[in-house]
Amino acid sequence: MAEEKKEFPGKWILKHLVAAALVVVVLVVGAIIFLNAVTKHGQELIVPDLSNMTVSQADSVAASRDMVVDVTDSVYVKRMQRGAVYRQNPSPGSHVKSGRRISLTINAINAKQITMPNLVGLSMRQAKAEIMSRGLVLGKLIYVQDMATNNVLKQIYHNSEIEPGSMIDSESVIDLVLGLNGYDFVTYVPDVIGLKRMSAVEAVQDNSLNVKSLKFDRTVKDYDDSLNAMVYKQTPEASDSIDVKMGSDVTLYLTLDANRIPVREVK
Repeated sequence: MAEEKKEFPGKWILKHLVAAALVVVVLVVGAIIFLNAVTKHGQELIVPDLSNMTVSQADSVAASRDMVVDVTDSVYVKRMQRGAVYRQNPSPGSHVKSGRRISLTINAINAKQITMPNLVGLSMRQAKAEIMSRGLVLGKLIYVQDMATNNVLKQIYHNSEIEPGSMIDSESVIDLVLGLNGYDFVTYVPDVIGLKRMSAVEAVQDNSLNVKSLKFDRTVKDYDDSLNAMVYKQTPEASDSIDVKMGSDVTLYLTLDANRIPVREVK
């Protein structure tokens, strides 16, 4: 009968040590994978765009991304939904860690109140400057016969005279009743082609004319677009030789497409 081979004791010990080491490695790797899965350790998250959402909606979206939101400030934007998110920090697309707090600035529920100034007796340009400095908006210029052209006779809010000191919402539109004498009643239509919306409107008003309407093409999708849109057409056309009566209407056509802006010949 053949003699059985005896296993060397050192070899047996080595095999068990290797096996134990493998078990330890597997346990450690498994623990790391588990912890990374649970805590997302080292993983960066992308901040979502919460603009125009309600605080409840923003909170829900942030929570789904392992983030939280805090309302830290408010502003008043008339054309925006009350209580909606106006601005956020960090900004959308930023890379942050799990649990990051996002600070929200929301549109105020109530409009900021403005004290109505006394514009009667001022010139149109002085009244316009005062209106803008108070956070109000110059509306229609209404001309009536008077000895002093462009002298403010009345200040109008919602088709009624408004007394100085009255409290009104910011960005409210104020119409002006202005004097117009029989010897100084004409102006000219300015050239506003290529100007952005606000600059074009101001130029028209500075020439004692009214903007009848703003017509935007399909490139203009929202309010922010409308502010950046440029005038590509106006009616009536600009003229420094044909006089028009003060208070006449001008219609402006606006676009974001620079290719629609006519190229002016250099004279």
